[in-house]
Amino acid sequence: MSRGRAATDTDDSGPLDAFRQFFALERDVLVLSLAMFAFSLAFQMTNRYLPEYMVALGASGFVVGLFGTVGNVVSAVFPYPGGAISDRIGSRYALTVFGLISTLGFVVWLVAPSLGTVTVGGVAIQPWIWIFVGLLFAQGWKSFGLGATFAVVKQATDPSRLAAGFASTETFRRTAFLVGPVLAAVLIGFHPTFTVSFRYVLAVAVVFGVVGTVAQHVLYDASGDSVGGSFEGVERIRRDLREMPEPLRPLLIGDTLVRFANGMVYVFFVLVITQFYEVGLETTVSLAGTSYGVDLSPAAFFGYLLGVEMLVALVSMAPAAKAAERVGLKPVVGLGFAVYALFPVVLIAVPEALTSVMPLSWAMVLVFAFSGLRFAGLPSHKALIVGPAERGAGGRVTGTYYLLRNTVVIPSAALGGYLWQFASPEVAFTIAAAIGVVGTGYFLVFGEEFEAYR
Repeated sequence: MSRGRAATDTDDSGPLDAFRQFFALERDVLVLSLAMFAFSLAFQMTNRYLPEYMVALGASGFVVGLFGTVGNVVSAVFPYPGGAISDRIGSRYALTVFGLISTLGFVVWLVAPSLGTVTVGGVAIQPWIWIFVGLLFAQGWKSFGLGATFAVVKQATDPSRLAAGFASTETFRRTAFLVGPVLAAVLIGFHPTFTVSFRYVLAVAVVFGVVGTVAQHVLYDASGDSVGGSFEGVERIRRDLREMPEPLRPLLIGDTLVRFANGMVYVFFVLVITQFYEVGLETTVSLAGTSYGVDLSPAAFFGYLLGVEMLVALVSMAPAAKAAERVGLKPVVGLGFAVYALFPVVLIAVPEALTSVMPLSWAMVLVFAFSGLRFAGLPSHKALIVGPAERGAGGRVTGTYYLLRNTVVIPSAALGGYLWQFASPEVAFTIAAAIGVVGTGYFLVFGEEFEAYR
């Protein structure tokens, strides 16, 4: 199969550009985009609500922080072996296995409340423990498959168009980020008890996991996969760490600090809405001369806020990728880092300050719209990571990068959880923002441009 560009050379850069180019994508990138949509929809429907689910099952704020840290461990440990497996057996079979693993994780989350409290050796195992167990599986496609997805795009895309290639797949993925939480919000409205309504969400996630796994296995054309040699164990990891392309090092340091900051507070975003502010939405909507009352609980409102966030991300992502072809990847990535860094303090402090001019609920809408801008730099960020890698090694380079970054980020959520419970949410979010600003500044000063974008 011919490996060409993942997108046409049109100069269009509107938010719907990736969709207009959808059927012009190489077959493997197209299938990858569809699989990304299915698994991202399932994961985003569920993951952003899991802290609230855990609290409803009896977990404390600190336990929620530990949950975030376990997620960080998975994100750190899974990408490297996932990338090595992909390079060894090819993306088709690797992604199929990872899809099955993720679907099993959704099933564990679904049945967790039914398992109740179990006593083992005199120790009571609370239902929220099973949320940790499910997490180890549910992140399989997302984390194990990270290297495989990067490698597929790299081998199908011209180097000078990497940001555009990633923008195409990322647009479909982020469309799922838009649809998923909004669909979850609708399903949550079907029952007043959150632990019941959220299981409706989990059941739908299981269906999408099955559909995504089957679709990618049947439709993916593996004939063009670059398959490497056998995995050489720890020595291979050490060699990959030593041989990481030099331009990645400043990016890695800045990115790690920004992600550490985000990791401190990410799992608490839903609790800021449902417990810190306890803000829902009450309004009246007029359609065709008829007025309808809207009354959203904080949990349901959070889903729509995530929808606003992703709508802004989708609108800004393609133009940002096109801008990167003119101004370079570094400025676009730096903009994304800056929004990542500032969002924690904006979320915890700005909405209340705006209540003098607008209702709190609408202030939240503005805040999450601002948050959407942090995703504008993601395609350029991915291009800056995988761009310097040699052909056939994209999976390992990506895995190595994320292994280093996510290993350092591991304790961030536990630290954020400790500060949330034993200091205050304001302290946790302010410290996170300060760390993020330092990381952004470091990258802007020392970060290097990918040669194809100079």
